[in-house]
Order: sequence, then structure tokens, then C-alpha cells
Amino acid sequence: MEVDVADPRLAKEIASMPKDNLGQANGRLPSMDSEQPAQEGKVVLKKKVTLLRGISIIIGTIIGAGIFISPKGILKNTGSVGMSLTVWTVCGILSLFGALCYAELGTCIKKSGGHYTYILEAFGPLPAFVRVWVELLIIRPAATAVISLAFGRYILEPFFMQCEIPELAIKLITAVGITLVMVLNSTSVSWSARIQIFLTFCKLVAILIIIVPGVIQLIRGETQHFKNAFAGNDASVMGLPLAFYSGMYAYSGWFYLNFVTEEVENPEKNIPLAICISMIIVTVGYVLTNVAYFTTISAGELLLSKAVAVTFAERLMGNFSLAVPVFVALSCFGSMNGGIFAVSRMFFVASREGHLPEILSMIHVRKHTPLPAVIVLHPLTMIMLFTGDLYSLLNFLSFARWLFIGLVVAGLIYLRYKRPDMPRPFKVPLFIPALFSFTCLFMVALSLYSDPVNTGIGFAITLTGVPAYYLFIVWDKKPKWFRNLLDKLTVTLQILLEVVPSEEDQKS
Repeated sequence: MEVDVADPRLAKEIASMPKDNLGQANGRLPSMDSEQPAQEGKVVLKKKVTLLRGISIIIGTIIGAGIFISPKGILKNTGSVGMSLTVWTVCGILSLFGALCYAELGTCIKKSGGHYTYILEAFGPLPAFVRVWVELLIIRPAATAVISLAFGRYILEPFFMQCEIPELAIKLITAVGITLVMVLNSTSVSWSARIQIFLTFCKLVAILIIIVPGVIQLIRGETQHFKNAFAGNDASVMGLPLAFYSGMYAYSGWFYLNFVTEEVENPEKNIPLAICISMIIVTVGYVLTNVAYFTTISAGELLLSKAVAVTFAERLMGNFSLAVPVFVALSCFGSMNGGIFAVSRMFFVASREGHLPEILSMIHVRKHTPLPAVIVLHPLTMIMLFTGDLYSLLNFLSFARWLFIGLVVAGLIYLRYKRPDMPRPFKVPLFIPALFSFTCLFMVALSLYSDPVNTGIGFAITLTGVPAYYLFIVWDKKPKWFRNLLDKLTVTLQILLEVVPSEEDQKS
């Protein structure tokens, strides 16, 4: 096969590739215990995620707009200030348990891909494919569009203080924001990580801007909203479980560092450390932020407020409250950046396994970024942004997140018995994965009980991955013209995007 390429280095890379790398994907994950460190000059994803960058990925992805705008789902369902703060604390501890389980998996299975990789290792290719199928086609584009819309709305709010922001303007700015994040992640891993550190710093500053005045209020004796803290409307039988559901959702994002394990420096040490430090910071920050709100705003006022942080800032800081929308927009941008940086690695690994088109496991020859795995989300997210019913899609599939996370943690228990001799540099007590997998099962059951119609639709959408697996992966009698077309399309995209297979993949 001859290829006319303007870039002589790219031509050399493509010409030197084995022919089977230009056809159907046949890559396999190396042995879990193997380690092949990235070397200078090789076309590989290099280890550029330090401890600080790992912490920024986790914190920057967990903290979105919710804590600043509408942290009232828990209060609404618990009925009292004291119980709401208790639920915030307990959900933080439960999320830490889940994160510790992922820390063990990330140190004994040193491969990127997060949920997908762990399900693949524990339960095989079919459930792993179903997970990445739903993530690529619906969950990630819809979730990215939702957090991006919040970015678009709050970045424009200072310019539309006296009137409603036009929906088209929000969507256009949102599209620009999504494109900017995609370009950033396609261009440089280092710059993407540096900007994530900066955005995480901005989020923590924003939280401190709320916490510090709240502490001053407490010192002044502003504790009237904490008197009889557990008095109020009694939580209903369904109210408390729904409060836990809201709390667990607020903390979700602790698993994203496991999506980039292969790029983490010294993963045996840095993954557990980054997870523990991040979850402690987020839990303390969330609880103290809510305490600060209640020093100035009553429970009733908090439930009525459209933007709690703005209401709080207006009462204590006057015109400085105008800065709140900017901090919220930066917070959303950080969540967008962290999510795309991490999830693109899931698509990269799934392609390396042969579960997605081969082009998605290729790396840019100069920038050393998984360019195709990043930009594949762009058209899907734009379609969702301008045509999709985003919130319905997320409601349909909210149960799927907890179903697969529960499956991953159950897989940890299964691997303890299936592969007892597997090296485990970091190991959690068995009651932690047992408790957390039960929590995930509870979340799935709660979704089914509280909203059976949407959950049923989501379950049906998820099951479409089963026939897709047999059609695209298992069935190997595809027509020759179809295989040739895929080969030509892959080579054409390689030339246009200047990408080649990772040199480590060719060895494996």
C-alpha cells in the first residue's frame, strides 16, 4: 500500500507499520503486570500526570456548578438543616470508599480506561463493550453538553444582568467552549493539565470566598439557622434515599484519574494519594460551603433561591457578587476539560482492544495526544447540544452510571478470589468494596422505584449494546468490500490527522 504524505516523518511512520495495523483492529491490552514506560522520541502517551495534576483532575471534575447554584436537592428531601449536613458528610465518606476501591484497581491494573478496563479484566468483553457503547453514543456527549450549557449561560450572565439571555447566544458560546476544550486536549497534554490546575485553583478560591465569610458569621454568633437543626419537615420514606442519591451524584467524578492510569507518574503511590487528598478536600469544602450558606440564608430561602451563591454574596459582599457567575463559568469549564481529558482515554483503550474503530487508538506523531479519541466527541456533542433533549437522556441513563460502577467494585471482590496472587501495592479492607457495591445496587434500585419509566427506557437503550457487540465485534464474516472501505478510511484519516498507532501497541 503506497501513501502520498506531505510530512516525511508521517510517511515513514505509516510505511513502517505492519499491514495488519492498517486493517481491522487486532490490538490487545498487554498483561496487567507488564510495565512499558514511555521513552523519549517514541509515539506513545507519555507519563505527564503528576500528583498535583492528578489532584486537579479529580477535584476539577467533581466540583461543577451545582454547589454554587443549586445545592438544594439534599435539603429538600431531608427536611432539616442538620440532616442535610449529615447526608453531605455521609455521601462524602461513601464516595471516598468508592474512590479507595478504584485506587486499588488502578494500582494493580496499570492500564488506562477506568470502568471499561476493569469490567473487561473481571467480566470479559461483552459488558465492557456495552459500557463504552453507551458512554460514547449518549452519556458523554449529553453530559458534556449539559455542563457546557451551564458554562455558556454563566459566562454571558454579567452582560445580560437586566434581561433574559437569548437561548441561541447561550448555545453558540457553548459550542465555542466545547470546541476550545477539544482543541486544547488535542494539542497538548501538558497544557491541558496546567489549565486544569489553574481552573481547580479558581474553584477552590470560589469556595473559600464563600467559606471564609461564613466562618466570620459564625464567630459573630450568626447561628440562628442552626438552632433546632434537626427540627423541620420530617423526611419521607422516599425523601432520605433521594437525598443520598443527590449527594452521591454531587460527589461523582472521583473515578476520572483511573481513566489515565498509563499517563500517571508512579501510579502505585500517586493514584491513592491523589484520590485521598482530593476526596478529603471536596468533602470538607462541600460541608463547610453548606454551613456557610446557612449562616446567612434560612432553609426556606435556600430552597427558593435560583442561585444560592449569588444570594449569599449579595447579602455579604455587595457588588462583588457579580464575580460569582464568572467563577461558576470557570468551574464548569474545568469540569468540561477534566471530563474530556479522562474519557478520551477510555475510547483510546477500547479501540486498542478492538471494540471501537482502530483510528481512535492512534496518537499524533508530534503532539503525542490521542487526537482522534478526543475529537470523536465533538460532532456527537454538537448534535446533542442543538437537537437533543439532554436532560431526558441523562435521566434515562442515570441508573447506568451506578450499575457499571457497582459492577466494577464487585469485580474487585471477584478478582480477590479469581486472582489472589495479583500484585496489589494498595489494598482496601474487604468491607469497603462490599459496602460500596451495595450502595450502588441501592442507587440502581432507587432509580427503578422512583422513576420506572425513564429507568426502563435507559435500560433498553443500554441493551442495544448487546446486538451491536455481536454485529460489529463477534461477526467476522463482514464483506470484503466493507473491510477494504474501513482500511482506506483509516489510512485517509491517519494522513489528515497525522496520527499513527502507538509504538507500544505494535509491540504488544
